Amino acid sequence: MLSQVKGLSRHFTAETLRTYLLDRAVRRDGGCLIVRGYGDQRGVRQKLAGRAWAHIAAFVVFVGDYDPALDVQQVCGVPDCIEPAHLRQTSRAETCRGRTQRPRCRNGHDREVDPGTGRYRTVCRICNRDAQQRWRERQAAQVAEARARHGRAVPVPES
Repeated sequence: MLSQVKGLSRHFTAETLRTYLLDRAVRRDGGCLIVRGYGDQRGVRQKLAGRAWAHIAAFVVFVGDYDPALDVQQVCGVPDCIEPAHLRQTSRAETCRGRTQRPRCRNGHDREVDPGTGRYRTVCRICNRDAQQRWRERQAAQVAEARARHGRAVPVPES
């Protein structure tokens, strides 16, 4: 059964993997068992035990009856939760149907609807414009620094 988990280190047995997952997990309010994987980022799916996803490894060890053709999904909606009662297997189509697009970008701007598809645009135009402006300013500063290093005069913009 463990051999079906993609990326799982081969030295784990079911018992050692169960102990490993429980040692790296913390129980939170609401019943979620939050796992601490590689890196510092929280609130995202975690990789551990080799390069395996923690929620898939937890499903195999705690729930059993794993089918690699199906996705393992957290019912609670917390991406780093490995609580066995919160894990279930679904088809890829069902997983995709459950996804929703957020009406605002992560910076709080309203997203625009793409007239061709009728869905929200992937990239927020305001955030993209601001990022391009910051890039142009960094490039101009680097060019000015390089010119100054080589003794060339920095051109003054005309107003």
